[in-house]
Amino acid sequence: MSISNEYLQKFNADSLNRLLGFTLLEQGPGYGRIVLRKNEKTPTGIGGSVNGGVLAAMVDVVMLAAVFGEMKGEEPAGTAELSISYLRQAHGEHIYATAHVIKRGRQLAVVDVEITDDDDRLCTKARVTYAFRA
Repeated sequence: MSISNEYLQKFNADSLNRLLGFTLLEQGPGYGRIVLRKNEKTPTGIGGSVNGGVLAAMVDVVMLAAVFGEMKGEEPAGTAELSISYLRQAHGEHIYATAHVIKRGRQLAVVDVEITDDDDRLCTKARVTYAFRA
């Protein structure tokens, strides 16, 4: 999947993405994929795993890539709801987040997100509802 140059520039310019070390890998209609390249500045949790707040931020960021990959003139309003289940600690050099829009209406989009580690083990499952202005 190709990434629009305009979205890639916005993604790379975003201060949160730069601070946390997120890189946009893929974006398309209803789909997004990012990677966190863990380094000494990455906030950690138990046993050196990636901090849960960072994983929640990954969920919100990759969801936006999926939703914005199919924008058709709607005006964004923001995340309405985010539900996350931490299934196992996220360890490794690279942590991946993948988002798929599963339902899109005029005012809301529902997005499923999975976070996996270097060994492709599922670490986190999330569902996000994103709102558009009516």
